[in-house]
Amino acid sequence: MRKKVSIIGAGNVGSSAAHWIMAKELADVALIDVVEGVPQGKALDLSQAQPIERSDVHIFGGNDYAATADSDVVIITAGIPRKPGMSRDDLLHTNFKIMSEVVAKVVAYSPESVLIIVSNPLDAMAQAAYKLSGFNRQRVIGMAGVLDAGRFKSFVAQELDVSVENMSAFVLGGHGDTMVPLTRFCTVAGFPVTDLIAPERLAEIVQRTRDGGAEIVRHLKTGSAYYAPSAAAVEMAEAILKDKKKILPCAAYLQGEYGIDGYFIGVPCKLGSGGLEQIIELKLTPEESAALKKSAAAVKELCDVIGV
Repeated sequence: MRKKVSIIGAGNVGSSAAHWIMAKELADVALIDVVEGVPQGKALDLSQAQPIERSDVHIFGGNDYAATADSDVVIITAGIPRKPGMSRDDLLHTNFKIMSEVVAKVVAYSPESVLIIVSNPLDAMAQAAYKLSGFNRQRVIGMAGVLDAGRFKSFVAQELDVSVENMSAFVLGGHGDTMVPLTRFCTVAGFPVTDLIAPERLAEIVQRTRDGGAEIVRHLKTGSAYYAPSAAAVEMAEAILKDKKKILPCAAYLQGEYGIDGYFIGVPCKLGSGGLEQIIELKLTPEESAALKKSAAAVKELCDVIGV
């Protein structure tokens, strides 16, 4: 029997995730949204691409969470973007309310699922989903580091004019301005990137990585990134569905690792059929450790606003 992935939120990120899953023939997909017609139409469109892509997975679009029953993985993208005149606290409270409603329904229909959180602010929403679901920390994971590392690897590959397949990199910390790209762990075909790019130029690439989402927003003007975020979430889902034991940078609930306790923060995680199967603890330099704890403090500030 095929695996099943439910995607909550049929906007650009959610529908793109459904597309990646269909194209990879990873699992059956239930695409759910509160807006009548949107998930139905997008699921129908995707189903008509299946003969072309030669993918036989089942794709359903609807508004009723009953369709999500017995999901192996649930990807939650639901939420609203920050709008003009809206404060950060307004956004947090609005998306927390949405997350509360979504998680209650998801847990009711798929009590054994693994949750992958994509909704923003990412780390705080992952914290909320963890607290609301009652799941153990193995089954609630935030998508951030895979996206941020993807951006970093893309920029380095462009700089050196090499294949992206040669790239390996990790970005830790919260998903935002305080993220911590670990340049000394970035390699190109096994060679340290610090040996290939001058420090000043590498620092510029690090900053561009931090600003990666904002750069896309500036170009689009009326939207934000969705191809790379959805691909990142699906890479995580694939590692879980196929029990790959793949090490990826993900937001995980820390319980003393890296000297941080009680908050979601981006760290190297081994993903398999149980969800988060291991947190890999790297030996950080004092500067890297301080940056990671600064990032955790920023996450704590967001969580305090919504009381999770």
